Amino acid sequence: MSDAIFIGGGGEDYAEKQGLLLKYANRHGLIAGATGTGKTVTLQIMAENFAAQGVPVFLSDVKGDLSGLAAAGSEAFKLHDAFTSRAEKIGFDEYRYEAFPVTFWDLYGEQGHPIRTTVTEMGPLLLARMLELTDAQEGVLNIAFRVADEQGLPLLDLKDLQALLVWVGENGKNLSLRYGNVSHASVGAIQRSLLVLENQGGSKLFGEPALDLSDIIRTDTDGRGRISILAADKLMGAPRLYATFLLWLLSELFEELPEVGDPDKPKVVFFFDEAHLLFDDAPKVLVDKVEQVARLIRSKGVGVYFCTQNPADVPEDILGQLGNRIQHALRAFTARDRKQLRLAAETYRDNPRFSTEDAIRDVGVGEAVTSFLERKGAPSMVERTLIRPPSSQLGPLEQSTRQAAINASPIAGKYEAQKDRESAYEILKMRADKAAKEAEDAERAEEEMESAAEREHRTGRRYSGTRVGRSTSRKSTRKSDSSFGEAMADAVIKELKGTTGRRIVRGIFGSLFKGR
Repeated sequence: MSDAIFIGGGGEDYAEKQGLLLKYANRHGLIAGATGTGKTVTLQIMAENFAAQGVPVFLSDVKGDLSGLAAAGSEAFKLHDAFTSRAEKIGFDEYRYEAFPVTFWDLYGEQGHPIRTTVTEMGPLLLARMLELTDAQEGVLNIAFRVADEQGLPLLDLKDLQALLVWVGENGKNLSLRYGNVSHASVGAIQRSLLVLENQGGSKLFGEPALDLSDIIRTDTDGRGRISILAADKLMGAPRLYATFLLWLLSELFEELPEVGDPDKPKVVFFFDEAHLLFDDAPKVLVDKVEQVARLIRSKGVGVYFCTQNPADVPEDILGQLGNRIQHALRAFTARDRKQLRLAAETYRDNPRFSTEDAIRDVGVGEAVTSFLERKGAPSMVERTLIRPPSSQLGPLEQSTRQAAINASPIAGKYEAQKDRESAYEILKMRADKAAKEAEDAERAEEEMESAAEREHRTGRRYSGTRVGRSTSRKSTRKSDSSFGEAMADAVIKELKGTTGRRIVRGIFGSLFKGR
Protein backbone atom coordinates (compact mmCIF):
# COMPACT_ATOMS: atom_id res chain seq x y z
CA MET A 1 0.00 0.00 0.00
CA SER A 2 2.53 2.59 -1.16
CA ASP A 3 -0.18 5.24 -1.55
CA ALA A 4 -1.73 4.57 1.88
CA ILE A 5 -0.81 3.92 5.49
CA PHE A 6 -1.71 0.46 6.75
CA ILE A 7 -4.05 0.45 9.77
CA GLY A 8 -5.08 -3.19 10.15
CA GLY A 9 -7.36 -5.94 8.91
CA GLY A 10 -8.38 -9.38 10.12
CA GLY A 11 -10.50 -11.50 7.85
CA GLU A 12 -13.66 -13.49 8.73
CA ASP A 13 -15.87 -11.04 10.65
CA TYR A 14 -13.19 -8.41 10.29
CA ALA A 15 -12.25 -6.39 7.23
CA GLU A 16 -9.43 -7.26 4.92
CA LYS A 17 -6.52 -4.82 4.86
CA GLN A 18 -7.62 -1.35 5.83
CA GLY A 19 -5.57 1.69 4.90
CA LEU A 20 -5.82 5.47 4.97
CA LEU A 21 -5.10 6.94 1.55
CA LEU A 22 -2.32 9.53 1.76
CA LYS A 23 -4.10 11.65 -0.84
CA TYR A 24 -7.00 12.11 1.60
CA ALA A 25 -5.01 12.21 4.82
CA ASN A 26 -5.36 16.00 4.88
CA ARG A 27 -9.16 15.58 5.17
CA HIS A 28 -8.63 15.17 8.92
CA GLY A 29 -9.71 12.36 11.20
CA LEU A 30 -10.90 11.10 14.56
CA ILE A 31 -9.52 8.51 16.97
CA ALA A 32 -12.10 7.86 19.69
CA GLY A 33 -12.79 5.30 22.38
CA ALA A 34 -13.10 4.75 26.11
CA THR A 35 -10.05 4.72 28.37
CA GLY A 36 -7.98 1.55 27.98
CA THR A 37 -9.34 0.51 24.57
CA GLY A 38 -6.14 1.19 22.60
CA LYS A 39 -6.33 4.79 21.34
CA THR A 40 -2.72 5.56 22.29
CA VAL A 41 -1.35 2.53 20.40
CA THR A 42 -3.46 3.48 17.37
CA LEU A 43 -2.01 6.98 17.51
CA GLN A 44 1.47 5.44 17.75
CA ILE A 45 1.08 3.20 14.70
CA MET A 46 -0.40 6.06 12.66
CA ALA A 47 2.57 8.26 13.55
CA GLU A 48 4.92 5.43 12.51
CA ASN A 49 3.13 5.01 9.19
CA PHE A 50 3.08 8.68 8.32
CA ALA A 51 6.77 9.06 9.23
CA ALA A 52 7.67 6.02 7.10
CA GLN A 53 5.94 7.71 4.14
CA GLY A 54 8.00 10.89 4.59
CA VAL A 55 5.28 12.91 6.37
CA PRO A 56 6.36 14.91 9.47
CA VAL A 57 4.14 14.45 12.52
CA PHE A 58 3.42 16.56 15.60
CA LEU A 59 1.75 14.96 18.61
CA SER A 60 1.42 15.48 22.34
CA ASP A 61 2.44 12.74 24.77
CA VAL A 62 -0.08 13.00 27.58
CA LYS A 63 0.95 9.86 29.51
CA GLY A 64 4.62 9.60 28.51
CA ASP A 65 4.04 6.40 26.53
CA LEU A 66 4.67 7.77 23.04
CA SER A 67 8.34 8.51 23.67
CA GLY A 68 8.88 4.84 22.75
CA LEU A 69 8.61 5.87 19.08
CA ALA A 70 12.31 6.75 19.27
CA ALA A 71 13.32 3.13 20.01
CA ALA A 72 12.71 -0.13 18.20
CA GLY A 73 10.49 -2.81 19.72
CA SER A 74 12.11 -5.91 21.11
CA GLU A 75 11.57 -9.63 20.89
CA ALA A 76 12.09 -9.69 24.65
CA PHE A 77 8.93 -7.64 25.14
CA LYS A 78 6.20 -9.62 26.86
CA LEU A 79 3.69 -8.96 24.06
CA HIS A 80 6.10 -10.02 21.30
CA ASP A 81 4.22 -13.27 20.58
CA ALA A 82 0.88 -11.46 20.53
CA PHE A 83 2.26 -8.85 18.17
CA THR A 84 3.70 -11.35 15.71
CA SER A 85 0.50 -13.41 15.85
CA ARG A 86 -1.59 -10.30 15.15
CA ALA A 87 0.70 -9.33 12.25
CA GLU A 88 0.35 -12.79 10.73
CA LYS A 89 -3.44 -12.81 11.12
CA ILE A 90 -3.93 -9.48 9.35
CA GLY A 91 -1.40 -10.26 6.61
CA PHE A 92 1.20 -7.74 7.73
CA ASP A 93 4.11 -9.55 6.07
CA GLU A 94 6.50 -6.58 6.31
CA TYR A 95 6.17 -6.34 10.08
CA ARG A 96 9.47 -5.66 11.83
CA TYR A 97 10.75 -3.74 14.82
CA GLU A 98 12.00 -0.27 13.98
CA ALA A 99 12.86 3.07 15.62
CA PHE A 100 11.76 6.38 14.14
CA PRO A 101 13.37 9.83 14.02
CA VAL A 102 11.97 11.82 16.94
CA THR A 103 12.38 15.40 18.18
CA PHE A 104 11.40 15.89 21.81
CA TRP A 105 9.82 19.18 22.93
CA ASP A 106 8.81 20.42 26.36
CA LEU A 107 7.23 23.74 27.30
CA TYR A 108 9.10 23.53 30.62
CA GLY A 109 12.41 22.61 28.96
CA GLU A 110 12.86 19.50 31.11
CA GLN A 111 12.08 16.54 28.83
CA GLY A 112 12.86 18.13 25.50
CA HIS A 113 13.83 21.29 23.68
CA PRO A 114 12.06 24.39 25.03
CA ILE A 115 9.15 25.47 22.88
CA ARG A 116 8.10 29.12 23.01
CA THR A 117 6.07 31.79 21.33
CA THR A 118 5.66 35.51 22.00
CA VAL A 119 2.69 37.24 23.60
CA THR A 120 2.09 39.11 20.35
CA GLU A 121 1.99 35.90 18.31
CA MET A 122 -0.42 34.28 20.78
CA GLY A 123 -2.81 37.23 20.35
CA PRO A 124 -5.60 38.50 22.61
CA LEU A 125 -8.25 35.92 21.64
CA LEU A 126 -6.23 32.85 22.60
CA LEU A 127 -4.66 34.59 25.56
CA ALA A 128 -8.09 35.53 26.90
CA ARG A 129 -9.12 31.86 26.55
CA MET A 130 -6.01 30.75 28.42
CA LEU A 131 -6.63 33.25 31.22
CA GLU A 132 -10.39 32.54 31.37
CA LEU A 133 -11.27 36.23 31.07
CA THR A 134 -14.74 37.73 30.93
CA ASP A 135 -15.90 39.71 27.90
CA ALA A 136 -15.12 43.00 29.63
CA GLN A 137 -11.65 41.84 30.62
CA GLU A 138 -11.00 40.52 27.12
CA GLY A 139 -11.98 43.96 25.80
CA VAL A 140 -9.36 45.62 28.01
CA LEU A 141 -6.79 43.08 26.83
CA ASN A 142 -7.61 43.97 23.22
CA ILE A 143 -7.09 47.66 24.05
CA ALA A 144 -3.69 46.81 25.54
CA PHE A 145 -2.67 44.99 22.35
CA ARG A 146 -3.85 47.94 20.24
CA VAL A 147 -1.82 50.39 22.35
CA ALA A 148 1.24 48.16 22.01
CA ASP A 149 0.85 48.18 18.21
CA GLU A 150 0.37 51.94 17.99
CA GLN A 151 3.26 52.80 20.29
CA GLY A 152 5.71 50.25 18.95
CA LEU A 153 5.91 48.19 22.14
CA PRO A 154 6.95 44.59 21.38
CA LEU A 155 5.14 42.11 23.64
CA LEU A 156 7.50 39.16 23.93
CA ASP A 157 7.06 37.73 27.43
CA LEU A 158 4.74 38.04 30.41
CA LYS A 159 6.65 40.89 32.06
CA ASP A 160 6.09 42.96 28.90
CA LEU A 161 2.35 42.41 29.13
CA GLN A 162 2.28 43.04 32.88
CA ALA A 163 4.16 46.33 32.48
CA LEU A 164 1.87 47.41 29.63
CA LEU A 165 -1.24 46.67 31.71
CA VAL A 166 0.10 48.86 34.53
CA TRP A 167 0.55 51.70 32.03
CA VAL A 168 -2.95 51.10 30.62
CA GLY A 169 -4.39 51.19 34.13
CA GLU A 170 -2.61 54.45 34.98
CA ASN A 171 -3.79 56.04 31.72
CA GLY A 172 -7.22 54.44 31.73
CA LYS A 173 -9.10 57.75 31.79
CA ASN A 174 -7.53 58.98 28.57
CA LEU A 175 -7.75 55.58 26.87
CA SER A 176 -11.43 55.25 27.79
CA LEU A 177 -12.23 58.37 25.76
CA ARG A 178 -10.85 56.70 22.64
CA TYR A 179 -11.41 52.95 23.05
CA GLY A 180 -14.15 52.56 25.65
CA ASN A 181 -14.15 51.88 29.36
CA VAL A 182 -10.85 50.76 30.88
CA SER A 183 -11.58 49.96 34.51
CA HIS A 184 -8.99 49.37 37.19
CA ALA A 185 -10.99 46.31 38.25
CA SER A 186 -10.59 44.66 34.82
CA VAL A 187 -6.88 45.47 34.67
CA GLY A 188 -6.44 44.02 38.16
CA ALA A 189 -8.35 40.84 37.23
CA ILE A 190 -6.13 40.30 34.18
CA GLN A 191 -3.00 40.83 36.30
CA ARG A 192 -4.22 38.23 38.80
CA SER A 193 -4.89 35.74 36.01
CA LEU A 194 -1.40 36.36 34.65
CA LEU A 195 -0.01 35.65 38.11
CA VAL A 196 -1.85 32.31 38.21
CA LEU A 197 -0.51 31.47 34.74
CA GLU A 198 3.00 32.40 35.87
CA ASN A 199 2.67 30.14 38.92
CA GLN A 200 1.65 27.27 36.62
CA GLY A 201 4.87 27.72 34.65
CA GLY A 202 3.17 29.50 31.76
CA SER A 203 5.83 32.20 31.73
CA LYS A 204 8.17 29.66 30.12
CA LEU A 205 5.88 29.49 27.10
CA PHE A 206 6.46 33.16 26.26
CA GLY A 207 9.76 34.58 25.08
CA GLU A 208 12.47 34.21 22.48
CA PRO A 209 13.76 32.44 20.53
CA ALA A 210 10.23 31.60 19.40
CA LEU A 211 9.45 28.34 17.63
CA ASP A 212 10.43 28.19 13.97
CA LEU A 213 7.70 26.12 12.30
CA SER A 214 10.22 24.60 9.91
CA ASP A 215 11.67 22.73 12.90
CA ILE A 216 8.49 20.67 13.25
CA ILE A 217 8.12 20.12 9.52
CA ARG A 218 11.34 18.19 8.95
CA THR A 219 12.34 15.02 7.19
CA ASP A 220 15.30 12.93 8.24
CA THR A 221 18.34 12.21 6.09
CA ASP A 222 16.77 8.90 4.99
CA GLY A 223 13.60 10.65 3.80
CA ARG A 224 11.39 9.67 6.72
CA GLY A 225 9.33 12.36 8.40
CA ARG A 226 10.48 13.44 11.85
CA ILE A 227 8.00 12.93 14.69
CA SER A 228 7.83 15.90 17.05
CA ILE A 229 6.64 14.80 20.50
CA LEU A 230 5.49 17.39 23.03
CA ALA A 231 5.90 16.21 26.63
CA ALA A 232 2.44 16.89 28.09
CA ASP A 233 2.26 14.77 31.25
CA LYS A 234 3.18 17.77 33.44
CA LEU A 235 1.48 20.25 31.13
CA MET A 236 -1.86 18.50 31.69
CA GLY A 237 -1.85 20.01 35.18
CA ALA A 238 -2.75 23.27 33.41
CA PRO A 239 -5.31 22.04 30.85
CA ARG A 240 -6.18 25.51 29.51
CA LEU A 241 -2.52 26.19 28.85
CA TYR A 242 -2.18 22.82 27.09
CA ALA A 243 -5.24 23.26 24.86
CA THR A 244 -4.54 26.90 24.02
CA PHE A 245 -0.92 26.22 23.11
CA LEU A 246 -1.89 23.44 20.68
CA LEU A 247 -4.59 25.61 19.15
CA TRP A 248 -2.04 28.41 18.74
CA LEU A 249 0.33 26.02 16.99
CA LEU A 250 -2.44 24.87 14.67
CA SER A 251 -3.33 28.50 13.92
CA GLU A 252 0.32 29.30 13.17
CA LEU A 253 0.48 26.44 10.67
CA PHE A 254 -2.64 27.85 9.06
CA GLU A 255 -1.24 31.38 8.90
CA GLU A 256 2.28 30.56 7.76
CA LEU A 257 2.02 27.66 5.33
CA PRO A 258 1.29 28.38 1.66
CA GLU A 259 -1.68 27.00 -0.24
CA VAL A 260 -0.92 23.66 -1.91
CA GLY A 261 -4.40 22.40 -2.83
CA ASP A 262 -4.71 18.61 -2.54
CA PRO A 263 -1.17 17.21 -2.47
CA ASP A 264 -0.30 13.54 -2.94
CA LYS A 265 0.48 13.39 0.77
CA PRO A 266 0.24 15.86 3.65
CA LYS A 267 3.03 18.31 4.45
CA VAL A 268 2.49 17.61 8.15
CA VAL A 269 0.00 15.70 10.32
CA PHE A 270 -1.10 17.15 13.66
CA PHE A 271 -2.56 14.93 16.41
CA PHE A 272 -4.60 16.71 19.09
CA ASP A 273 -4.79 14.29 22.04
CA GLU A 274 -7.37 14.85 24.80
CA ALA A 275 -9.26 17.02 22.32
CA HIS A 276 -12.19 17.56 24.68
CA LEU A 277 -10.01 20.04 26.60
CA LEU A 278 -10.13 22.34 23.61
CA PHE A 279 -13.91 22.54 23.59
CA ASP A 280 -14.84 22.33 27.29
CA ASP A 281 -16.56 25.63 28.18
CA ALA A 282 -15.09 27.22 25.07
CA PRO A 283 -16.80 30.43 23.92
CA LYS A 284 -18.55 30.30 20.57
CA VAL A 285 -16.02 32.62 18.95
CA LEU A 286 -13.24 30.15 19.75
CA VAL A 287 -15.18 27.13 18.49
CA ASP A 288 -15.93 29.06 15.31
CA LYS A 289 -12.21 29.74 14.89
CA VAL A 290 -11.35 26.03 15.28
CA GLU A 291 -14.01 25.18 12.72
CA GLN A 292 -12.62 27.76 10.31
CA VAL A 293 -9.06 26.48 10.73
CA ALA A 294 -10.15 22.85 10.30
CA ARG A 295 -12.12 23.75 7.18
CA LEU A 296 -9.37 25.72 5.48
CA ILE A 297 -6.10 24.24 6.71
CA ARG A 298 -6.41 21.11 4.58
CA SER A 299 -5.60 23.25 1.53
CA LYS A 300 -2.28 24.00 3.26
CA GLY A 301 -1.50 20.28 3.25
CA VAL A 302 -2.11 19.81 7.00
CA GLY A 303 -4.05 16.84 8.36
CA VAL A 304 -5.59 17.26 11.82
CA TYR A 305 -6.58 14.22 13.90
CA PHE A 306 -8.57 14.66 17.10
CA CYS A 307 -8.11 11.99 19.79
CA THR A 308 -10.77 11.82 22.48
CA GLN A 309 -12.91 9.41 24.48
CA ASN A 310 -16.22 10.13 22.79
CA PRO A 311 -17.09 11.64 19.40
CA ALA A 312 -19.61 13.82 21.25
CA ASP A 313 -16.63 15.71 22.72
CA VAL A 314 -16.13 17.34 19.32
CA PRO A 315 -18.68 19.94 18.14
CA GLU A 316 -20.91 18.66 15.35
CA ASP A 317 -19.76 21.21 12.75
CA ILE A 318 -16.16 20.11 13.26
CA LEU A 319 -17.01 16.41 13.55
CA GLY A 320 -18.61 16.59 10.11
CA GLN A 321 -15.24 17.53 8.59
CA LEU A 322 -13.40 14.47 9.94
CA GLY A 323 -13.42 12.04 7.05
CA ASN A 324 -11.09 9.33 8.41
CA ARG A 325 -12.30 7.64 11.59
CA ILE A 326 -11.08 4.97 13.95
CA GLN A 327 -13.61 4.21 16.66
CA HIS A 328 -12.54 2.02 19.57
CA ALA A 329 -15.04 0.66 22.06
CA LEU A 330 -17.57 2.88 23.79
CA ARG A 331 -19.08 1.57 27.00
CA ALA A 332 -22.84 1.89 27.54
CA PHE A 333 -23.52 1.63 31.27
CA THR A 334 -26.13 4.39 31.53
CA ALA A 335 -29.00 5.74 29.45
CA ARG A 336 -26.81 8.71 28.50
CA ASP A 337 -24.02 6.34 27.42
CA ARG A 338 -26.45 4.37 25.24
CA LYS A 339 -27.70 7.53 23.62
CA GLN A 340 -24.15 8.67 22.81
CA LEU A 341 -23.32 5.19 21.47
CA ARG A 342 -26.33 5.34 19.15
CA LEU A 343 -25.38 8.82 17.95
CA ALA A 344 -21.80 7.72 17.30
CA ALA A 345 -23.01 4.76 15.24
CA GLU A 346 -25.26 7.00 13.14
CA THR A 347 -22.26 9.00 11.86
CA TYR A 348 -20.94 5.97 9.91
CA ARG A 349 -21.99 4.53 6.58
CA ASP A 350 -23.79 1.29 7.45
CA ASN A 351 -22.38 -2.13 6.65
CA PRO A 352 -25.08 -4.76 5.99
CA ARG A 353 -22.92 -7.48 7.56
CA PHE A 354 -23.25 -6.21 11.13
CA SER A 355 -24.78 -3.59 13.40
CA THR A 356 -22.48 -0.61 13.77
CA GLU A 357 -23.88 0.15 17.23
CA ASP A 358 -23.24 -3.39 18.44
CA ALA A 359 -19.76 -3.42 16.92
CA ILE A 360 -18.73 -0.18 18.67
CA ARG A 361 -19.92 -1.59 21.97
CA ASP A 362 -18.37 -5.04 21.56
CA VAL A 363 -14.90 -4.55 19.99
CA GLY A 364 -12.05 -5.48 22.32
CA VAL A 365 -8.75 -3.82 23.15
CA GLY A 366 -6.73 -3.25 19.98
CA GLU A 367 -9.82 -3.57 17.81
CA ALA A 368 -11.90 -0.80 16.26
CA VAL A 369 -14.54 0.04 13.72
CA THR A 370 -13.01 2.09 10.93
CA SER A 371 -14.09 4.20 7.99
CA PHE A 372 -11.70 5.96 5.61
CA LEU A 373 -12.22 8.13 2.56
CA GLU A 374 -12.16 6.13 -0.66
CA ARG A 375 -10.82 6.98 -4.10
CA LYS A 376 -13.44 9.62 -4.87
CA GLY A 377 -13.34 11.15 -1.40
CA ALA A 378 -16.50 9.38 -0.21
CA PRO A 379 -16.49 7.59 3.17
CA SER A 380 -16.19 3.83 3.01
CA MET A 381 -18.59 1.48 4.73
CA VAL A 382 -17.77 0.94 8.38
CA GLU A 383 -15.59 -2.13 9.00
CA ARG A 384 -14.47 -4.06 12.05
CA THR A 385 -10.66 -3.93 12.11
CA LEU A 386 -7.83 -5.49 14.09
CA ILE A 387 -5.28 -2.69 14.54
CA ARG A 388 -1.75 -3.59 13.43
CA PRO A 389 0.96 -3.90 16.13
CA PRO A 390 3.53 -1.10 16.57
CA SER A 391 7.08 -1.44 15.26
CA SER A 392 8.55 0.93 17.84
CA GLN A 393 8.82 0.36 21.56
CA LEU A 394 5.53 0.16 23.42
CA GLY A 395 5.88 2.31 26.53
CA PRO A 396 8.18 5.15 27.61
CA LEU A 397 11.91 5.48 26.94
CA GLU A 398 14.54 5.25 29.62
CA GLN A 399 15.53 8.77 30.67
CA SER A 400 19.14 8.27 29.54
CA THR A 401 17.97 7.16 26.09
CA ARG A 402 15.66 10.13 25.86
CA GLN A 403 18.44 12.55 26.81
CA ALA A 404 20.74 11.01 24.21
CA ALA A 405 18.07 11.58 21.56
CA ILE A 406 17.69 15.21 22.67
CA ASN A 407 21.46 15.77 22.50
CA ALA A 408 21.66 14.23 19.02
CA SER A 409 18.72 16.24 17.68
CA PRO A 410 19.40 18.42 14.59
CA ILE A 411 18.14 21.45 16.54
CA ALA A 412 20.12 20.80 19.74
CA GLY A 413 21.21 24.11 21.29
CA LYS A 414 18.94 26.31 19.16
CA TYR A 415 16.25 27.00 21.78
CA GLU A 416 17.92 26.18 25.08
CA ALA A 417 19.24 29.68 25.89
CA GLN A 418 16.45 32.25 26.28
CA LYS A 419 17.03 35.75 24.86
CA ASP A 420 15.75 38.98 26.38
CA ARG A 421 15.98 41.81 23.87
CA GLU A 422 14.52 45.28 24.34
CA SER A 423 10.73 45.11 24.42
CA ALA A 424 7.73 46.75 26.10
CA TYR A 425 9.05 46.31 29.65
CA GLU A 426 12.40 47.96 28.91
CA ILE A 427 10.86 50.76 26.82
CA LEU A 428 8.28 51.65 29.47
CA LYS A 429 10.91 51.48 32.18
CA MET A 430 13.13 53.84 30.20
CA ARG A 431 10.22 56.27 29.80
CA ALA A 432 9.47 56.10 33.51
CA ASP A 433 13.13 56.66 34.44
CA LYS A 434 13.33 59.65 32.07
CA ALA A 435 10.15 61.21 33.50
CA ALA A 436 11.35 60.66 37.05
CA LYS A 437 14.70 62.28 36.23
CA GLU A 438 12.97 65.29 34.68
CA ALA A 439 10.82 65.64 37.81
CA GLU A 440 13.90 65.46 40.04
CA ASP A 441 15.74 68.03 37.90
CA ALA A 442 12.74 70.38 38.06
CA GLU A 443 12.53 69.98 41.82
CA ARG A 444 16.25 70.61 42.21
CA ALA A 445 15.98 73.76 40.07
CA GLU A 446 13.05 74.92 42.19
CA GLU A 447 15.01 74.42 45.38
CA GLU A 448 17.99 76.32 43.96
CA MET A 449 15.76 79.23 42.92
CA GLU A 450 14.11 79.30 46.34
CA SER A 451 17.54 79.37 47.99
CA ALA A 452 18.69 82.20 45.72
CA ALA A 453 15.52 84.20 46.43
CA GLU A 454 15.95 83.71 50.15
CA ARG A 455 19.57 84.93 49.99
CA GLU A 456 18.50 87.95 47.96
CA HIS A 457 15.79 88.70 50.48
CA ARG A 458 18.21 88.54 53.39
CA THR A 459 20.65 90.81 51.54
CA GLY A 460 17.95 93.39 50.82
CA ARG A 461 16.96 93.59 54.49
CA ARG A 462 20.52 94.09 55.76
CA TYR A 463 21.11 97.77 56.97
CA SER A 464 24.02 99.44 55.14
CA GLY A 465 24.25 102.69 57.21
CA THR A 466 23.33 104.81 54.20
CA ARG A 467 20.12 106.81 53.92
CA VAL A 468 17.90 105.46 51.26
CA GLY A 469 16.47 108.11 49.07
CA ARG A 470 12.87 108.22 47.86
CA SER A 471 12.20 108.22 44.18
CA THR A 472 9.03 109.24 42.48
CA SER A 473 10.23 108.08 39.07
CA ARG A 474 7.42 106.41 37.08
CA LYS A 475 10.06 104.29 35.42
CA SER A 476 11.13 102.87 38.74
CA THR A 477 7.52 102.13 39.63
CA ARG A 478 6.93 100.25 36.39
CA LYS A 479 10.15 98.35 36.97
CA SER A 480 9.04 97.41 40.46
CA ASP A 481 5.62 96.32 39.19
CA SER A 482 7.24 94.33 36.41
CA SER A 483 9.63 92.66 38.83
CA PHE A 484 6.73 91.75 41.10
CA GLY A 485 4.73 90.25 38.18
CA GLU A 486 7.72 88.28 36.96
CA ALA A 487 8.36 87.00 40.44
CA MET A 488 4.74 85.83 40.70
CA ALA A 489 4.90 84.16 37.30
CA ASP A 490 8.18 82.48 38.20
CA ALA A 491 6.66 81.22 41.44
CA VAL A 492 3.66 79.70 39.60
CA ILE A 493 5.87 78.08 36.96
CA LYS A 494 8.18 76.72 39.62
CA GLU A 495 5.21 75.25 41.47
CA LEU A 496 3.89 73.59 38.32
CA LYS A 497 7.29 72.35 37.20
CA GLY A 498 8.40 71.37 40.64
CA THR A 499 6.18 70.01 43.39
CA THR A 500 3.02 69.54 41.35
CA GLY A 501 4.92 68.11 38.40
CA ARG A 502 6.69 65.75 40.70
CA ARG A 503 3.40 64.48 42.15
CA ILE A 504 1.96 63.90 38.69
CA VAL A 505 4.97 62.00 37.40
CA ARG A 506 5.29 59.93 40.52
CA GLY A 507 1.58 59.12 40.44
CA ILE A 508 1.85 57.79 36.91
CA PHE A 509 5.21 56.12 36.88
CA GLY A 510 6.31 55.78 40.49
CA SER A 511 5.02 52.24 41.05
CA LEU A 512 5.33 50.93 37.48
CA PHE A 513 8.43 48.90 37.98
CA LYS A 514 8.45 48.64 41.76
CA GLY A 515 9.96 45.34 42.81
CA ARG A 516 11.48 44.62 39.41
